[in-house]
Amino acid sequence: MKGRPPGKSGPPSRGGKGNGGRTPDRKPAARGKAPGARTRDGDKPAFKPRAPAAAKSGAARSAPPKPAVAKSVAAKPNPAKGVSLDVRQYRVAADDDGIRLDRWFQRHLPDVGFNLVSRWSRTGQLRVDGARAAPGDRISEGQMIRVPPAEQKPDAADRPKRARIVDLTPDEISYAQDMVIHRDAQAIVINKPPGLATQGGTKTDEHVDKLLDALLFDAESRPKLVHRLDKDTSGALLLARTSRAAAHFAKAFSSRTARKVYWALVMGVPSIEDGMIELPIAKQPGTGGEKMHVDEEEGLPARSRYRVIERAGNRAAWVELQPYTGRTHQLRVHMAAIGHPIVGDGKYGGKEAFLSGTISRKMHLHARRIRVDHPDGGRVDMTAELPTHFANSLHELGFDLALGDMPLDDEIDRTPTREDEKKAARQHAKQYRKGRKGERRARGSARKA
Repeated sequence: MKGRPPGKSGPPSRGGKGNGGRTPDRKPAARGKAPGARTRDGDKPAFKPRAPAAAKSGAARSAPPKPAVAKSVAAKPNPAKGVSLDVRQYRVAADDDGIRLDRWFQRHLPDVGFNLVSRWSRTGQLRVDGARAAPGDRISEGQMIRVPPAEQKPDAADRPKRARIVDLTPDEISYAQDMVIHRDAQAIVINKPPGLATQGGTKTDEHVDKLLDALLFDAESRPKLVHRLDKDTSGALLLARTSRAAAHFAKAFSSRTARKVYWALVMGVPSIEDGMIELPIAKQPGTGGEKMHVDEEEGLPARSRYRVIERAGNRAAWVELQPYTGRTHQLRVHMAAIGHPIVGDGKYGGKEAFLSGTISRKMHLHARRIRVDHPDGGRVDMTAELPTHFANSLHELGFDLALGDMPLDDEIDRTPTREDEKKAARQHAKQYRKGRKGERRARGSARKA
């Protein structure tokens, strides 16, 4: 040591004195270390003291809810895997007696997910009292849990971005992007053409879900489907661009706050121009779930509203449809059930669902409008243009497209006008005079009696 001469050779005397009887100026030995243990820099302790058994058991009973680290064993450094250097060991406290091992991790190490715990168990790294353990094992007070070194997550800046491979041709990408009629940070609305399925299935290779990679734009993840349209139904289809938006829109559809308006060309003319259809719907037996039907006993509740926009004599009618529930093929089943199947819907209308002449035999059902609250405030409110065959049919039947977009009930201004007030006053006066006339007749009858 600088400023001091080296000590004399020979063993130190009892009590730690040496160097000719002089006592060096040093701090007292740490509590719990054995006398005579060498503790100078660079030296290792001669032995590691063992705590008395009584002290261990007492510590286990008085352990706080959070586990205390019993000992830390050094592991081989492996910077390439980004792991810590310590194997951790925890003693089970009284509050955790009898719980499952995975539940213990949820309480005390919430950053360690169930998948990681399962992997540690499969590879034998997770142990209880030295024995291999499974996530579902029950643990007891006083047991020792061996937890492997925790994996350190790389910083976002250092984490390599996974490149998404878009397995689409340039024509498919252009086709998908041409369908977009609205795009913002949370939502995309496309105008789906008839004949394109929303999702794939048996013998269905072309569908919207396959084309979603073409709608990434500036986002890192592909859009998500939040509802669907039948293959032969055209119109507005909403997509969510983030997980938060998908959850928000899914809740809007399940709670019926989202509004969807369809246009349809139906056979014949309904006798009631503004009606509500309430008929339960179930899968038709023997069709493998491909066809639905009205089932009063086992069907699920289904409600659809229709409003007649215009009529072509008694031959056909152009109607607006609003589904208040979301059953499969609901609008098609309901309109066929009241005797007015949708033009071109041979599945539910049979041979009677087709008009003669130049009217197309394709399905005449179109999702004209979708209105839903936006996750960031405001609303997504979009209308989709008609496909060519539907527009041509309306033109052939002489319908006026300007009459089609009727306001929803909550969009109608209910504020009474001056004329409404006058009409109400006249009605009130009429009722008042009628009441007075009745009173006079009653008094005259009483006098005659």
